[in-house]
Amino acid sequence: MSKQNRKKFLDIILGAGATAWFASILYPISKYLIPPDIADANVTSIEVGPEIEFKRGSSKIVRFGRKPVIIIRRKNGDLKAFAATCTHLDCNVQFKNETEQIWCACHNGFYDLEGKNISGPPPRPLAKYIVRVARGIIVISSEDMA
Repeated sequence: MSKQNRKKFLDIILGAGATAWFASILYPISKYLIPPDIADANVTSIEVGPEIEFKRGSSKIVRFGRKPVIIIRRKNGDLKAFAATCTHLDCNVQFKNETEQIWCACHNGFYDLEGKNISGPPPRPLAKYIVRVARGIIVISSEDMA
């Protein structure tokens, strides 16, 4: 074997080794940085709990598939449910019993109990969910499944 063929052979072997080494480093990093696609659970309705457990003037955040939903029991006993993420920057919202408003603490945004944005930076209303009581159990479902 001539010196030139030997050098070419060593260059190919070293290049392949370096490429394999870089690939073994970059592949796990790329898999970590680019998570796999996870299909959303096709949830149409959920049981939240017994109506008796919801006191007037209280709220509770529950999971509707992968989305948080806030359920509010008004002082007059009415039940309401909305998406629990602010339409401004997806911060979680909370119910303020004193003013009967939904509040986003991130940027001091307020919604009324119809989900309409009334002050602060939220650009649009909260998504509504349908609330019904079946045999004493509160059930919420998405509005598009009505």
